Amino acid sequence: ITLHIIQIYLIIIEYIENKIIYLKSKQALMFARSYLSNTIIILHIIWNNKMIKRELESKLLTIAKQFPVIAITGPRQSGKTTLAKSVFADYRYISLENLDTRAYATNDPRNFLTSFDNATGVIIDEIQEVPHLFSYLQEIVDTKKRPGFFVLTGSQNILLQENISQSLAGRIAIFTLLPLSINELKLSDLLPKNVDEVMLKGFYPRIYSEQLDIQTWINNYINTYLERDVRQLININNLLTFQRFIKVCAARIGNILNYADLARDCDISLNTAKSWLSILEASYIIKLVQPYYKNFNKRITQTPKIYFYDTGIACALLGIKRTDELNIHPMRGHLFENMIIADTYKYNFNNNIIPNIYFWRDVQGHEIDCLIEKSFDKLVPIEIKSSMTISDRFFKTIIDWKKIIKETAIDSYLVYGGNENWIRREGQIFSWESVYEMLEKIYKC
Repeated sequence: ITLHIIQIYLIIIEYIENKIIYLKSKQALMFARSYLSNTIIILHIIWNNKMIKRELESKLLTIAKQFPVIAITGPRQSGKTTLAKSVFADYRYISLENLDTRAYATNDPRNFLTSFDNATGVIIDEIQEVPHLFSYLQEIVDTKKRPGFFVLTGSQNILLQENISQSLAGRIAIFTLLPLSINELKLSDLLPKNVDEVMLKGFYPRIYSEQLDIQTWINNYINTYLERDVRQLININNLLTFQRFIKVCAARIGNILNYADLARDCDISLNTAKSWLSILEASYIIKLVQPYYKNFNKRITQTPKIYFYDTGIACALLGIKRTDELNIHPMRGHLFENMIIADTYKYNFNNNIIPNIYFWRDVQGHEIDCLIEKSFDKLVPIEIKSSMTISDRFFKTIIDWKKIIKETAIDSYLVYGGNENWIRREGQIFSWESVYEMLEKIYKC
């Protein structure tokens, strides 16, 4: 859009020069140039700083009418603060990252919370910095019945959940905001057409809204995460070992997790590896997808697969810096699968649905990339292939799975790296750009 505006600007300038030059009025020409230049600058600023509409907005507004406390959790820089300020624009905003404010909330929590009584509501950012506030919140919300009055945001799921379960159970609605979904980028006209570019850039909002350098931003993000969040959650003496651990995790994307191999490759104990995986998952860096084994015999894999919530971070950890490198990289198929799995979680969280997402694999090698459990007896299989060309063999595992469970009439789906949607006898085919449409069809039927 910015490019089109500049082109229009140049056309208008040329028109002005041709049409009013006969007036020999330098003042008129200078005025026109100045006016148009200022207009372009203003439009450019608006475009580069525009608010990307988040799918979670409508759910937040609805649930805020029913619960006194709303919590928005998720990874750092996923847009929690921006979303809260946008949805609750008339609320007071307080950040507990401010040292003076944090000291006030720590030393006099009751007075801190009651100081907002005359406000429409209050947004308390980075609530995990003063976790004992939750106990005082319970007393206040039980005394004063004010739906949606307190909006809390936090980046560390482990601290939020622990304190909420102890003090605010039944009084709080918890939302998870992950980085942008494919559909959110698409609706904002920000989605690159090249799927490799999408995977390389990842989905963090600032990369798109502020046109930041990808590698610089992601590397700083990783370093900040290591220095701040990890050291707050656990005592790690050697951050280099932990950083190596994250890189080894990235090299295992889409694979069955072998805890012993992971620990051995990083020269750490098995218990340490499991602990660090829990930290990575609690802080929204990775997601361990569990296998589905209900109603199956013991010959089914019962170990999780590992994915990252953001492919941009995964690419950076793998040392992939350009799309041409990604296009021929042996991990490309796994990263594509990762992107679709992550987007499926985003759909669930954005619609306030508890994700029942699994994979399935038996000892003979039959495997379904993604199984969505809609109900106890309703499973939806999804295969994920990065190829831009559809092949009949893509449906083989789904056909085999249907034979194993003796249910041939189940709807099945395929997501691939191409751009067209198709319907075939074996199942429905959706492009990577149309994951939202596929999930709408699955969950709304």
